[in-house]
Amino acid sequence: MHGPHNPHNPHSPCEPHSPREPHGPCETHVPHRPHSETTAPPTTRLHPPGEPPDAHWYGTAAHPDPARIDPAILSALLARHGWRRRGGAPGRYARWTPPGPAAGTSLLVPDSRSFPDCEDLIGEALTALERSSVPSAREVLVGLTLVGDEIRWHRDVPQGPSGAAAWTVQEQLRTAARQTLLAAALAVRGRAGYYGARHRRQAQASLESVLVAPASGGSTLTAFVPVDTGRPVAVRLYHALQAAREAIDYQRATGGMEAFDTAVQAGVSRELTEAVIALVRGSEGARIAVEWSPAAGVPQGCAPRGEPVEFSPGDLPALREAGARYLKDEPSVPVRITGAVVRMRRSGPRGEGTVRLRVLAGAEVPHVRVALDEDSYRTAGHAHLVGLPIRVVGRLESRGGFRRLSDASHVVPVQVDESERDRLMKSLYENLDFFEDACGPGE
Repeated sequence: MHGPHNPHNPHSPCEPHSPREPHGPCETHVPHRPHSETTAPPTTRLHPPGEPPDAHWYGTAAHPDPARIDPAILSALLARHGWRRRGGAPGRYARWTPPGPAAGTSLLVPDSRSFPDCEDLIGEALTALERSSVPSAREVLVGLTLVGDEIRWHRDVPQGPSGAAAWTVQEQLRTAARQTLLAAALAVRGRAGYYGARHRRQAQASLESVLVAPASGGSTLTAFVPVDTGRPVAVRLYHALQAAREAIDYQRATGGMEAFDTAVQAGVSRELTEAVIALVRGSEGARIAVEWSPAAGVPQGCAPRGEPVEFSPGDLPALREAGARYLKDEPSVPVRITGAVVRMRRSGPRGEGTVRLRVLAGAEVPHVRVALDEDSYRTAGHAHLVGLPIRVVGRLESRGGFRRLSDASHVVPVQVDESERDRLMKSLYENLDFFEDACGPGE
């Protein structure tokens, strides 16, 4: 702890305490480039223009501007991350010390920007945070640089020597956290008990701007979700976790699964139950907390400071049963798909066969496999030869993750603009020899 400090002298404040089909006899595969739908939204940048994206977040160039920092937000972030307010002059400034018993950086933070030398004091506090070895100091800096909500995962697992974590433990935490965010992003696209391959590209693209704090050990991980692009994901996760906890409690108390059926509307799905299972498995328990950005405020319908939602190994049977229920009950979907033929396969030069389509419109999946009768298979082959996609009507089957179209009918070629047709033709010409060798010159 530092000694008394004169708040009017900005040069004596806070010194850090030393800181990624088997080819049958008649199969055609045509490489393709990703469709333009996959373009991801702009990512939030913590690095200044002209610096590479992997530049150090906390270096001098990425230093938050003291002139733009609200002292109240800095204080709120310090309190959130366990820093303790130790005295100061009420209504003027406060002294903050890091969490834990060890001595470390002491910060002086004014209560408002009207305080004399406010900008200098904030600048010195930021410098001290940058130099601090306390892990939460980095998280405070990210919270100041990025207007984002914080999502924190914690697993109760044994720690290794000096707090080190086994590689597998750290990977399990990161994998479960990624699955959790993806489940919430899928729920933002639309409610379902099971998504499979549906909406996955769009959901993954919506998470491009999420940042992860430097990890310490394998028990805790913090993600920062930018408010401008990701708040719907954070809000949906908040409600889904609450609904999942309530559904588990209901099942454990009564044996009934009805609460999981209604929880779908809050965002609970097989994908979310699988994510929570992955988080809890192999631990003594786990919890997930969602904290709102102090700069953006609390979203409507959410608690200002929600308690972490806790899960235990005893919850796993209910979660597994719910996931199986969601998988079994999710219905197939009637669709009319427009797609480019990228693969054709059948056992001989005649008869029915299977085609794989790159979906251009009609379903929120990247590819589907379709079983076609002989006439429809020939139509698909001819359309492919002239560089045209096809349109087909059928049912997208939930079994297998909505990757297969059943009851296919009404297969017809579709006219497209010249640029798309040229691209499809180029793809064909690059593999024409293989196409002829695989399916014979009579097709």
